[in-house]
Amino acid sequence: MTPTNSKDREVAWLRSITGDLATTVLRRMELTLPWFADMPPGRRSAVGMVAQSGISAIVSWFEDEGGAPWVARDVFDTAPRELLRSVSLQQTLQLIHVVVDVFEERVANASAEIREGVLRYSRDIAFAAAEVYARAAEQRGLWDARLEALVVDSILTGEHDAELPSRIAALGWSGHGEVAVLVGTTPRVLEVDQLRRTARHNQADLLVGVQGNRLVPVIGRAKPSVEFEEEPISFLEMATLLEGGFGEGRLVLGPEVANVVRASMSARAALAAFSVAGAYRRVERPILADDLLPERALAGDPLARQALVQRVYLPLADHQSDLLTTLWCYLDNGRSLEATARELFVHPNTVRYRLKRISEVIGWDATGAREALILQSALILGRIADSNSNDGRAAAKPTKRSR
Repeated sequence: MTPTNSKDREVAWLRSITGDLATTVLRRMELTLPWFADMPPGRRSAVGMVAQSGISAIVSWFEDEGGAPWVARDVFDTAPRELLRSVSLQQTLQLIHVVVDVFEERVANASAEIREGVLRYSRDIAFAAAEVYARAAEQRGLWDARLEALVVDSILTGEHDAELPSRIAALGWSGHGEVAVLVGTTPRVLEVDQLRRTARHNQADLLVGVQGNRLVPVIGRAKPSVEFEEEPISFLEMATLLEGGFGEGRLVLGPEVANVVRASMSARAALAAFSVAGAYRRVERPILADDLLPERALAGDPLARQALVQRVYLPLADHQSDLLTTLWCYLDNGRSLEATARELFVHPNTVRYRLKRISEVIGWDATGAREALILQSALILGRIADSNSNDGRAAAKPTKRSR
């Protein structure tokens, strides 16, 4: 009896039991793998094909050991590509473990060559599974990077459609609370994973976009702030924690918005502030975009102009007392209480009281140099807006026809 004839008989015997082995493997998976029993019929059928392919591949591998690498890899070619997204690497290894266990039980009394071959094959098929999932992860990583760049670009430009939430969800975004956009310079060595870990450790999520020399993370809370059991970390504190991941220079945080769909408003403010941050001599790092409202307004940012009018001019103009007039006089007189009191024919203490009321109404203190600049800009913009409105009404007013 020659060795070749012996191996041929062993291969023939292995082929004769593949059908029975496939049935046993499927039954064993139903009993020992809960995730397999819970699968829809279509995916269970696909997993079953992988298992049967693995059994047949063992025979082919034993028949031609020189083809071991490609035989092991070909096991997964029978499955549809979407199976890689529904079955994890851990579940795949569990499947391989069941196939090998059933095979080892059946060949326990077979020749040493068959038993040793099954052991070597189990090693090769495990490495093949790891390779398949590594390739899938690499492709998914490249796709995710392109999708993330597209999403961040849509947020920055404000040109997005109803598909934006689903695209963000596809990136694993878990945030359902408030959002703010941070804009800074791109470092020489960008550590995106470190930025994500920092955000994750503080119950936040992160989308990261790189636009030339600008690094733009979109920061989102894991859940709305009203649902936190304790006070959540502020976006400014979060920006401070992320500061080390940026290059040198300006770092600007946009205003907080309700959700990621409105993140373009925060992005527009942050980008506008980033472009003019160099005009503020004492710029902090990070700095709020709203701290640069005068510079943004002078540069033509419509959001800054609107914010100044709505937050300063209109609340004072709608107030019953003479707060708006008092603020005008106080700023025009170089923040002098006595000069303001003389112009208004009131006592300096009355001016002090009105300035305190102004601070309570709008939240800014006119006695500070920087805040005085903000308030002066707001008054000028508000008066311009009023003049334009009055001119528009005058132009719209019909004139009498001459007889």
